[in-house]
Amino acid sequence: MNRTGTDKKQIFGWVMYDFANSAYTTLIVTFIYATYFVSAIAPDNIHGTALWSRAVTLTAFSVALLSPVLGALADHGNLRKMFLFISTLIGAAASAMLWFVKPGQVYQALIWFILSNIAFEIGMVFYNAFLPDIASEKNIGRISGIGWGVGYIGGLLAMFVAMAGFINPEIPWFGLSRESGTNIRATCILVALWYGFFSIPLFVLVKSIPGNPKKDSSKAAIVRAAFADLKDTFKDIRSYREIVTLLIARMIYNDGLVTIFAFGGIYAAGTFGFSFKEIMIFGIVLNLAAGTGALIMGIFDDKLGGKATIQISNIILTLAVILAVFATDKEMFWTAGVLVGFFAGPNQSASRSLLGRFVPREKENQFFGFFTFSGKLTAFFGPLFLGILTQMFNSQRVGVAVVAVFFVIGFLILSKVDEQAGKAAAGK
Repeated sequence: MNRTGTDKKQIFGWVMYDFANSAYTTLIVTFIYATYFVSAIAPDNIHGTALWSRAVTLTAFSVALLSPVLGALADHGNLRKMFLFISTLIGAAASAMLWFVKPGQVYQALIWFILSNIAFEIGMVFYNAFLPDIASEKNIGRISGIGWGVGYIGGLLAMFVAMAGFINPEIPWFGLSRESGTNIRATCILVALWYGFFSIPLFVLVKSIPGNPKKDSSKAAIVRAAFADLKDTFKDIRSYREIVTLLIARMIYNDGLVTIFAFGGIYAAGTFGFSFKEIMIFGIVLNLAAGTGALIMGIFDDKLGGKATIQISNIILTLAVILAVFATDKEMFWTAGVLVGFFAGPNQSASRSLLGRFVPREKENQFFGFFTFSGKLTAFFGPLFLGILTQMFNSQRVGVAVVAVFFVIGFLILSKVDEQAGKAAAGK
């Protein structure tokens, strides 16, 4: 890294994008619209859960295929900022289109959700790629952490606005009807406006740094160079055993996290009868727990190491899922939810820091790009199996139980990682 990492305007612009797009994951993917789809748009909870799982599965599969290719094209064509703008525009616009979908219009809802979710995930690839440009080697972790924290704040504030304006009031803002569900669908408009408006600082303040000039800048040459880079990345990564094992383990336990995030609100509503208001409160508490957990466990990460931090989180997450499956009342489910929230953040942040310890400095960009790709490569398995088991046994509890299996398998694979050997291979 050769950046100074001291341009506060660029850092502010970059951080605000996380503030902007967190409204999408919080209100549409996890808590409000997902629950509304299952309970009001789909014919029943069981079919709704299965259909939503297939939509999340298709998103993950599409992002796994598209992200490395588009990322390589962006690198070679200096198209990162343009690709991010297009992704943001599509994500916000498709979110707004969910407002027009009425109960019974299942496939219209799924089409707009899949399109918005793919755009969101692809946008994150380009957003993350800006980090090495705005940060230095000394402060990249702190700036990344600030972005993570501000994202939680953005999601929480968006939820507060949704609760205060559309969910809780007897008469929602703008006179929207509670009976017809227009007050719930209005949160999609809120997401679109939030997503679009708060993204502006990034496009205004963050500079797009050109890559190395190419002798042949034709479209065909850019495409050839991009695919050549992908081939080289696959060749290089096989030389680092600890990285490969870490990425395989993460692919598995990350499936568990993806599934929890996508179906937490749906499970709370379908099995425990949570109202929209209760789901909103549940989401706020989980976000607060996740932020607190990431902060506290970050200290343990430095002292105990990334592997130990991930393994602790995998154990607690497994126990929390089991508790949620066998919970007999809302209080037990709340306990499980808070545990999941507290240890989900450290699980993700420690995975990134552990890879950072294993990656040679001259290959940081390549391997972190592959890190993003691997996170989506098999992310459809969790939602897919949850949906299949829910339908097969006509029970959300059975579907959710599969999540614990992913954490256990991830734990067993990660136990094979030698942290010291990984550092030695990286020359650290």
